[in-house]
Amino acid sequence: MKKWWNNPQFRYWGTFIVRTLLYSAILFMLIYLYHYKNIQGGSFIYNEF
Repeated sequence: MKKWWNNPQFRYWGTFIVRTLLYSAILFMLIYLYHYKNIQGGSFIYNEF
């Protein structure tokens, strides 16, 4: 494993793929949370009180 990681080309592509997956996951999480907000208001939990 250390032989692979010390290879500069593998290290470049490995970090590129890991960063791409991480940033994509963060982006999709932010998009999901934005759409979960429901822009029209929706039902609020305390409206019935």
